[in-house]
Amino acid sequence: MSRRKLRNTVEETLTPPDTLLQYEAIARVIKANGKDLYTVQLPSGADTLLVELDAKFRATVWIKRGGYVLVDTSKTSGRDNKIQGEIVNVVRDEKVWRKQSYWPTEFVKKPAPVDSDEEESVAGKMPPSDSEED
Repeated sequence: MSRRKLRNTVEETLTPPDTLLQYEAIARVIKANGKDLYTVQLPSGADTLLVELDAKFRATVWIKRGGYVLVDTSKTSGRDNKIQGEIVNVVRDEKVWRKQSYWPTEFVKKPAPVDSDEEESVAGKMPPSDSEED
């Protein structure tokens, strides 16, 4: 793949579409099945689909578990296999996508719980010196 095509494909994933079509939905990736197949969960929570990555994204864009994708269910309606949709876009800039009116309320980011009983985190801090213990 040429650098120009690669750059255009990656830039396409940064901007969300203005509206979604009736057969498109945002889904959360649950599992990578291999061979460009992924198991995704729809916003309802009960429905999971086996979807295929669009050819233009193969070997170009990485999709991690827990990430979000835009799934098109109309492209695979005529097939006689288990694939129920196709990933037509990958959510890379999640902040921009979350601002869209069509972002599912089920996928709202929840703040991390703060426990008042816990001590302040010491991650990334220097250990206390011997002189401080006096």
